[in-house]
Amino acid sequence: MAANLKELAVRYKADRESVYNTWFIESAERTKAFRSIRRGVSEIVAAIKAGTFGNDFKGSPLEFVLTCITEQKQVFAGAAHPFYWKPKLRIPDIYENEGNQAAFGRFLESCLSSSTSDRIIREILILDDLHIKGLGPAVANILYFLHPTLMPPFNTAMLNGFNIVFGDNKKLGSWPAYLEMRETLLRANEELHPALSKDLGAISGLLFDVGVGKIALAGNFSTALELDREKLEKALKKRHAEVRQEEEEENSHLEMQFQLTRIGRDLGYDVFIAANDRNRSLNGVSLQALTLAALPPLDLAPETLKTVSLIDVIWIEKDSRQIACAFEVEKSTSIYSGMLRLLDLASSLGDKKYDFFLVAPDGREKEIVAQLQRPAFRNLGSVAFRYLLFSDITCHCESMCRFGEDWRVLLKLARGK
Repeated sequence: MAANLKELAVRYKADRESVYNTWFIESAERTKAFRSIRRGVSEIVAAIKAGTFGNDFKGSPLEFVLTCITEQKQVFAGAAHPFYWKPKLRIPDIYENEGNQAAFGRFLESCLSSSTSDRIIREILILDDLHIKGLGPAVANILYFLHPTLMPPFNTAMLNGFNIVFGDNKKLGSWPAYLEMRETLLRANEELHPALSKDLGAISGLLFDVGVGKIALAGNFSTALELDREKLEKALKKRHAEVRQEEEEENSHLEMQFQLTRIGRDLGYDVFIAANDRNRSLNGVSLQALTLAALPPLDLAPETLKTVSLIDVIWIEKDSRQIACAFEVEKSTSIYSGMLRLLDLASSLGDKKYDFFLVAPDGREKEIVAQLQRPAFRNLGSVAFRYLLFSDITCHCESMCRFGEDWRVLLKLARGK
């Protein structure tokens, strides 16, 4: 196998700061992003059809989708840049040219509904034949979140890593080069089975770590990456800083889950914690010991139930087993994504209108207000969205536990409707 990929995969998985361990395996937000991005792509298509997409990246539904993608941290840090409107270059040419915009919408709609790689590849070739300026394989980052086992993500670091590992010279910005790269990755991933995953994010993360100098090829450390030691050390220091920041964000998120769990239990509720968080601990105390193992039965489609099971905190009435309250804690990830999960839950619970809560750092209040003003979240029949700030919960946790009678004590602190 090229560049002893199996040996690289072993080192990649063993490194606690690798993309595999910090994003692919351990990131709860990666799992949550897929549904939000799929729904966001549907909004792009609808806006283009309705003629409301706009003539700039800022404020467009495309900006929301790319925000969800760039929130996936280091792997996708620059994913939005190719879509920024560059007036002098008039690229990407989907903001002023209505024909190109419509073609982009048709492309996304077809890929959204596709279930086979052959159809997606055909749509890519059709799009490429249109020669829309500035609309290259950066779009593959969107395709990955629609079809993670069929289409790998794409950026400069991954391309550099690919060329290093496979001894190739693929060029940036070429759809044919991307498709050739994809074929090679699929074959290599098949040979690696079961070392990594059918999800192409795993092997793409390996290429990213090679491309940025995180992993050097064995036996040729000084020249294999064409990076001098100073640049390599800089890349490693940057990764260390990113890991520390991610750990701080995760700890803040976990602290809020614990506080909301404590308040809920003291108010007399059972508490359910997101399925991907329940095994976490704080100061030697496990969330699993404090919370329910499963949600009460809900009449939901399997895909929707999977989404609802990722809601950060849900309070449940002990006697009726009815859901009383739900919370999404958004330390650094998409406010919109959390609102969609809460909306999915509320929509499944019958005619009653629920008060559900977004919980976020004080510095994100403007973002929450902006999302609450989106037309999609106004005058909903199933849910009224409110928000709580970290400082309010921390400051008033004790008093709510001591003097509150039920979930409505939150309304004294909540903001919004």
